Amino acid sequence: MATEEFSPLTQRTLHRKAVEKQVADRAPGLYAGVARRGVIAWSAGVGSARLGEEGWAPDADTRFSIASNTKTFVAVAIMALRDEGKLSLDDDLTVHVPESAHAGVTIRQLLAHVSGMQREPVGDVWETLEFPDREGLVAGWNEATRVGKPHLRHHYSNLSYAMLGEVLCRVDGADRWFDVVERRILQPLGMSSTTLGPAADPTANSAAGQQDRIAGAYFVPPWTDVPRAEPHFLDGAFGAAGALWSTPTDLARWGGFVADPVEEVLSPDTFEEMCEPLVMAHGEWELAWGLGFMLWRRGTQVLVGHTGAYPGSITGVFTHRASATTGLAWANNSSAVSPGVLAVDLASYAVEHEPTTPEVWVPGETVPTAYEGVVGPWYSEGRPFTFSVRQGRLEATAPGQPAWLGPSVFVEVGPDLYLTVKGRERGEELHVRRNADGEPIALSWATYLFTRQPMAFGEWKGLIPPR
Repeated sequence: MATEEFSPLTQRTLHRKAVEKQVADRAPGLYAGVARRGVIAWSAGVGSARLGEEGWAPDADTRFSIASNTKTFVAVAIMALRDEGKLSLDDDLTVHVPESAHAGVTIRQLLAHVSGMQREPVGDVWETLEFPDREGLVAGWNEATRVGKPHLRHHYSNLSYAMLGEVLCRVDGADRWFDVVERRILQPLGMSSTTLGPAADPTANSAAGQQDRIAGAYFVPPWTDVPRAEPHFLDGAFGAAGALWSTPTDLARWGGFVADPVEEVLSPDTFEEMCEPLVMAHGEWELAWGLGFMLWRRGTQVLVGHTGAYPGSITGVFTHRASATTGLAWANNSSAVSPGVLAVDLASYAVEHEPTTPEVWVPGETVPTAYEGVVGPWYSEGRPFTFSVRQGRLEATAPGQPAWLGPSVFVEVGPDLYLTVKGRERGEELHVRRNADGEPIALSWATYLFTRQPMAFGEWKGLIPPR
């Protein structure tokens, strides 16, 4: 698929943002990119992906740890199992891990970081860099502390996602959580460069002299400018919290899925559910959490994604779903600050200054007979609503509502009975009320009455036939 061309001004601005971030974070190497519909449309590699090979700037095929971005894949796999009826989001963890000593911890709570469970596994894992196997993970979970009340506030927990990895194994009959993610997500989406750990790509670049495409990992001390190499370690059963490695090309494809999910992997309706904010990360609505995804608000834009931090690899991947625009950011310095900010900045700028071309309007072919007399303006509580037909679907909008809100969409479920499947009042019923001659004279939507003329409450008594 051909990538979109950005204007020279936009390219210069995005490049400046990338360089400024590389300088501010003192990152030996930084990758910044913007993708549209899963394909990289603009990118910049600043500095060196691996020290000693200064001719190799980070590029779309550079492999690096995506750390906690792993959680988004685990969450999608959990939701796919939910859709198949193999688990419920309100299941207590003990349903699937009977040995769990913590009652009242649900799958939903684990996904949204509202269980109140402690952040990391028991012990000094980040000192020893020794992580538990599956048996040790569950044993440590039972020793862990519930540091807060459930649903009281957001409390990030790597331990919770490690346990979701254990749920994937048990519910889907796998030895490793990665096997579930690979089969259900990576293979269908063609994400062959996304692996468990830094599996080397044998492709060599003789000009740069590297033997693989794996980026270096560094720590740049605050008082000197000489980087130190960071270690790589095996995460064991803890890996569901952050053990995946990938490339910008694959992460752009993942952003395309986030914008437009495919049924083979996950129902679009289910993904919409994952993007509903469940808890605010802060007191103000800037950053919220859904089911496995961070929701970052920038003005009227909401971008969906995640950040990741692993020794020597800091990442951010955020997608503006309506325009299928994904911001990608990666730096190989442990102390780089909030790559999510750069990813959001890149995508948000592209959305504002390089808007996508809207879909071409296509004429409809027929207006269903049932909609005759239903289309047009209706009033409820004195406010106007417009019911119309687009491509054979009944829709409703309120004049002046923002374009990003979108219309309510209805599907017929019975004679004169419709279900709201999208937009305002989703899930509520719409009833068409007719007079003795079969003409629509009122609508009942979520039990509120809609009439052709503005009316006060009670004025319709005796005028509208009962349902």
